[in-house]
Amino acid sequence: MPGIKRKAISGSGGSDQNTKKQKAIPRQGLKPSAAVRDLETATDSDPIIESDSTEHSGDDDGVSWPSDDDSKSQQSDDHNPDEGVPLPEISSQKHTKAKTPTKESNSLSTSSKEAHAKQKVLAQERRAAKPNAESIARTKKLWERLRRKSHVPLEERKKLVAELFDIITGNVKDFVLKHDSVRVVQTAIKYANRDQRRTIAQELDGEYRSLAESRYAKFLLGKLLVHDDKEIRDLIVPEFYGHVRRLIKHPEASWILDDIYRGVATPSQKASLLREWYGAEFAIFKARGKATVTGELQSILEEHPEKRKPIMHALHDLINLLVQKKMTGFTMLHDAMLQYFLNIPAGSAEMTDYMELLKGDEEGDLLKNLAFTKSGAHVVCLALAYGTAKDRKQILKVYKGTIAALAYDANGHQVLLAAYDVIDDTVLTSKSIFPELIGKSSSDLPEPQTQSLLSAAIHLNARIPLLYLFTGPSKAILRPEDISLLHSIHQIRTTTSKKDPATRRTELLTHISPTLLALIATHAGTLIQSSFGCQFITEVLLSCPAGSDRGPALSALIELTRSPDLATKQALNEPSAGRMLKTLVQGGRYNPNTRSVEPAEPPALGFHDALYASLEEQGGVVDWATGGNS
Repeated sequence: MPGIKRKAISGSGGSDQNTKKQKAIPRQGLKPSAAVRDLETATDSDPIIESDSTEHSGDDDGVSWPSDDDSKSQQSDDHNPDEGVPLPEISSQKHTKAKTPTKESNSLSTSSKEAHAKQKVLAQERRAAKPNAESIARTKKLWERLRRKSHVPLEERKKLVAELFDIITGNVKDFVLKHDSVRVVQTAIKYANRDQRRTIAQELDGEYRSLAESRYAKFLLGKLLVHDDKEIRDLIVPEFYGHVRRLIKHPEASWILDDIYRGVATPSQKASLLREWYGAEFAIFKARGKATVTGELQSILEEHPEKRKPIMHALHDLINLLVQKKMTGFTMLHDAMLQYFLNIPAGSAEMTDYMELLKGDEEGDLLKNLAFTKSGAHVVCLALAYGTAKDRKQILKVYKGTIAALAYDANGHQVLLAAYDVIDDTVLTSKSIFPELIGKSSSDLPEPQTQSLLSAAIHLNARIPLLYLFTGPSKAILRPEDISLLHSIHQIRTTTSKKDPATRRTELLTHISPTLLALIATHAGTLIQSSFGCQFITEVLLSCPAGSDRGPALSALIELTRSPDLATKQALNEPSAGRMLKTLVQGGRYNPNTRSVEPAEPPALGFHDALYASLEEQGGVVDWATGGNS
């Protein structure tokens, strides 16, 4: 009836014989596979008929409805109106996908191949339409051959490089900003001679800043600078003047800028780059009328004290920005942080804020990165010296798991020495540092611990944290810059530490000495093979605290003098072993200033008596007395 909506119900009681089944129409834009279409055809038992969407339906609405009489005749026998709408029966047969491909699927496959072929042709046409398309294509073929270095004979490589330079000369700028063709230029620089490299560098003059900001072209700068050509260096570095504050924040250019600052720039160029951290004024106005440019902030503030506030503010803001962005691995950043730290008053609000900045990195990446550069290690040492007991504990906690790496590093070992000298809680120091540095304190050393200690004892840097507590700030183990830094730390600790330095040193020696004496007792023969090993034996035996058991270590040395092993005898005849034995026989170190022997820590070693008894037993006293190491 007109005006009444009617719904078609798919029932299981059968469908009209005269009604044709309708296939499901896929959504526009989608191409179902032939197997899916066959499956839909096989499973459609009833026509899919949609209801009217209008309020009134008429005769001309274009929808064919099933006859009411037909529907009643099919359902009158079994259907009870009170039982609701009858549900369709579910077929128990399992439907399977068609296994044999249809003609339609083959046509789709063919059309897909044709479409891919057309896309490939279009891509080639687009590449061919770009500038220098033929040149780039040829250089790529040359690059494919050149990059297989071991497969290309020398003469062939020279010809390929010559052809490559013929193509790119005059067009380098067109090549360097594309991710694929820039590799060609890098390969050309790799095999180029000095004149060819300078030709490329001069052609790129004025573009280096944009190259540094490029994701791919920045590596070209490294290729040009790695050969240490002064002319190329002086061509590249000045292009970064005036743009340091912006580039150091750039995700790509920051790394190449720091590489240039760290490894290529001259001291004058480094100072010019560092000065720009102090504010926009230093980026715009260069130092004029001066023979040398300084990057030392203290000198700048002494010359212009009225500019202290804006300079310190600009420097702190840039440092804080990089720390918050987790860009803390730059050497330039560490140098700037040191300049800031050296010019803030102790106990001021600036100092408090700066300490919070150092400790604020939850992952500890800032402090870890700082410890492995010269200026960064200085910053950490100052933080330990100026910090409170809580600050020192928090800083030391960051380095858990990296103590061994610090010991072996040329700068990182300074952090350990500063911790020895300023932390009053020696139990905290011994528990935080010694387990990773020397292992578990024991007279019976396991093999892995022994090998680790032997490696550290004869290493140029790693031996310093082991011997510093025995020797103090001595030139025998420390570089001049280490001694200078430690002297400044000692001056600061007079106002920030409470424990007596001698007491602190003795307590730490009590923890470390047993393990090192056990190492000498078990591996003296290995240690005397090197000069560092002989020095290690000497310092440990002379300076271990009172109450230490030196007996097994001294006995091991006496046994070496009796050994018939040829390698051991040769090692004992070396000058380093001679100095070791002479010092132990004297019972102390010789002081050239006082021209006297400073005796070892009591009790006396007694090594001379034991050595003489051993030599007399062997009948070798005369040989020893007339030998080179007597």
